[in-house]
Amino acid sequence: MRTFILSKNTKINCESLQGIKRILPVEKAVLRFERDMDMTLTDTEQAEENEIVLVYKNMPEETYKIHVQEKKIEIFAGEELGFIYALLEISRQYLDIHPFWFWNDWKFEKKAFVVIPEGEICSTPYRVRFRGWFINDEVLISHWDAGVDTVFPWEMAFEALLRLGGNMVIPGTDKNSKIYAGLASDMGLWITHHHAEPLGAEMFARAYPEIEPSFQKYPQLFRKLWQEGIEKQKGQKIIWNIGFRGQGDCPFWNTDPTYDTAEKRGELISSILKEQYNMVKESDADAVFCTNLYGEIMELYQQGVIDVPDDIIMIWADNGYGKMVSRRQENHNPRISAIPPEALKDKNHGTYYHVSFYDLQAANHITMLPNAMEFVEKELNYAYDCGIQQFWLINSSNVKPHAYPLDFIANLWKENAVSAKEHRKAYVEEYYTDNENLVEKRCKCIEDYPKCTAVFGKHEDEHAGEQFYNYLTRYFAHTWMKTGMETPCEALNWCATMKTLKEQILWYKEVCMESEEKFSVLFKDCMDAAGDSVLWEDSVLLQTKIHMLCLQGAVAFCTAYEKAAEGNLLNTFYFLGKAADNYEKADCAMREREHDKWKDFYANDCLTDIKETAHLLRILMGYVRNIGDGPDFYLWQREVTYSEEDKRVVLITNMENHMTDTALYAYMKENCVDRFEK
Repeated sequence: MRTFILSKNTKINCESLQGIKRILPVEKAVLRFERDMDMTLTDTEQAEENEIVLVYKNMPEETYKIHVQEKKIEIFAGEELGFIYALLEISRQYLDIHPFWFWNDWKFEKKAFVVIPEGEICSTPYRVRFRGWFINDEVLISHWDAGVDTVFPWEMAFEALLRLGGNMVIPGTDKNSKIYAGLASDMGLWITHHHAEPLGAEMFARAYPEIEPSFQKYPQLFRKLWQEGIEKQKGQKIIWNIGFRGQGDCPFWNTDPTYDTAEKRGELISSILKEQYNMVKESDADAVFCTNLYGEIMELYQQGVIDVPDDIIMIWADNGYGKMVSRRQENHNPRISAIPPEALKDKNHGTYYHVSFYDLQAANHITMLPNAMEFVEKELNYAYDCGIQQFWLINSSNVKPHAYPLDFIANLWKENAVSAKEHRKAYVEEYYTDNENLVEKRCKCIEDYPKCTAVFGKHEDEHAGEQFYNYLTRYFAHTWMKTGMETPCEALNWCATMKTLKEQILWYKEVCMESEEKFSVLFKDCMDAAGDSVLWEDSVLLQTKIHMLCLQGAVAFCTAYEKAAEGNLLNTFYFLGKAADNYEKADCAMREREHDKWKDFYANDCLTDIKETAHLLRILMGYVRNIGDGPDFYLWQREVTYSEEDKRVVLITNMENHMTDTALYAYMKENCVDRFEK
């Protein structure tokens, strides 16, 4: 069989692209392919010069045909994504460049050339029309430059998405979406918008900070912003998100009491949908539209008070934990089905689905989804069967902590998807390549991970991410200092509806202890499966360690409360210090994995903010000491540091400077552990 020799002598010929509408994304794809060759091939004199020729041909969107001959490869496509996917397929098959090569620190072994057999390679269809990511809650990658510059992490995220077969992105939140939309578009991706930023327009509150954001009072100012958004995005591939939720990620009626009934709210939203739709149509008769049935908007739609034009893609969102029901907001958790009813099955539907979520309650942000990929597979396949086939937008957050679930979901938007179990093994074999004898152990660790997560409710999806034992600990500490040790924290009625703070904390301790025991076992299993894989230490092992240490911190906090309830404030002080230590260890565990290009990747963990939990517990230590050792602050120091005979003789209160909280706790930890831990 004759073959094509792909080497660094191979040239890319783009002279036959007359007819393609957008040349820049193809040019970027060519540069990326040449970089791929530089990463994987060495200079050689063994191979003759040959060429890859890109040829425009009238073909369906995203499709391509690669015709391999001995001296030439011809790539035929009808638009930019066809050429992009074709070049990426050659990179994948023959240069061994995987979608998450950058995010998973792939090490390339360079070769002089690779051999491509003569024949044809044709594109395979995707079962979902629009497929992509919302790079949301992006506080890590927005403050990290990967050792290059601030744009580079975003480019690498868009590249990974393209390599997975994605074609659509929301390129960040608020300001970031405006900064990086041009780059994403230039790389060939469709752009869509956050549900709080219809038409990708500037937020009213940002454009007019001194004016109340009321559509009733200032409709023309809203319309002006919408029109400006339309004008700015002309010429790009846009899926126009239309609707009206409010300023920020909350409903508009929270700040505008005029709309005090479902009917009033639905009437306004319906009229705005129609108006925005017509505004875009005036500029682009072939425009594609979507609207989010998210949270309270879905409730209004289900009540029949919102009218949506027929050709708009209706986006049904999961609850942040992978279940296709409405999200919980504060203590309100109606769990309304987020699946199109049978009567609407044949309309255009999409989903906004989370592998990462930020709800200030129990979700995951710096660790993986707390539910199994088998669960995700069941939910998304059911959603697809119910008509959600046009649009899958996955909240990818900061990408790196979520590479595994992102890879699995990308597998589901293909025609030839494999099961969660099959994918897990393939993913481990693809990226954790240091020791093939550890594949089974590593698969088992990943499979067991969601089985260890804390269960905070009765539903199958109510498993906790790392926010659970950070936010709840902070809520409890705040309540303790603000209202005392009896009044329950009403903000936690979504999970703990007990009548006293003590009952809530006892429930919390029980939940955390059960999960901590499981994660401690899993951590040992992950250590056994580590081998020489730096990636394993950076991913599964690290995330297991974060859960384990935060859970240990939460249990120690609950013990501190129990000691306080018994009146033993010195022991309370000690266990608060122990709790803070564990949270600090979890933060340090993240920071210790910031090697090489990952320097400062976790530095801006400001959403879960594990270090803030530790800081608040240090404050609570001072609060407890103030009550138990104040106002003179010498009794605890004598109790802990003096001998028995010296404690009894109090001719002078203290012979040394008062110890700080930090110094006192450090002494207790160093010299008195047995006393406090018994």
